[in-house]
Amino acid sequence: MITSRVLVGLVRLLVGAHARWISSTPSSAQRVYFANHSSHLDALALWSALPPALRNSTRPVAARDYWGKGGVRGFIADHGFRAVYIERDIAKREGDPLQPLMDALDAGDSLIIFPEGTRSQERLPQAFKAGLYHLAKRYPQAEFVAVYLDTLHRSMPKGSLLPVPLICTVRFGRVLHLQPDEEKETFLQRAREAVVELA
Repeated sequence: MITSRVLVGLVRLLVGAHARWISSTPSSAQRVYFANHSSHLDALALWSALPPALRNSTRPVAARDYWGKGGVRGFIADHGFRAVYIERDIAKREGDPLQPLMDALDAGDSLIIFPEGTRSQERLPQAFKAGLYHLAKRYPQAEFVAVYLDTLHRSMPKGSLLPVPLICTVRFGRVLHLQPDEEKETFLQRAREAVVELA
């Protein structure tokens, strides 16, 4: 799709989004890529770092209140990277907030998610929310891949409208699966540590 190709070109021009496969390799297996979250460019950078064949089947999870309001952002989210919207406003939620993600996984798509739930200016991620655990429990066949996005917290910090041209490296780490009888907090801590070790 031409919109996607243009979008990838712009992201590469602005922040590089160079992929480094450290503890995993590109695969057509269904995956949930989970990463630290420091800027509005995170989803675009990670998605752009994937090989073209994988981008076609991988959808970033995006906050509806930011990406789903129409305009340029909405066009990018809908026609560029086919966002899966999640509702962060509790008052507007209907049913399970993870349902859009489960619908995408049930359709065979892979996902990009940010388990912290919000952006942070810290180099290391905050504690992960429970959604990652629930997805790992429901989709044991999916591969959960740790990813670390380097320098984006400086390229487009909170409150900025345009990115500072810095080269971002997207590091792909280990593949995780939920272990039999593994507790929620244990899995979430193990997942966070898999991202931290890439920092």
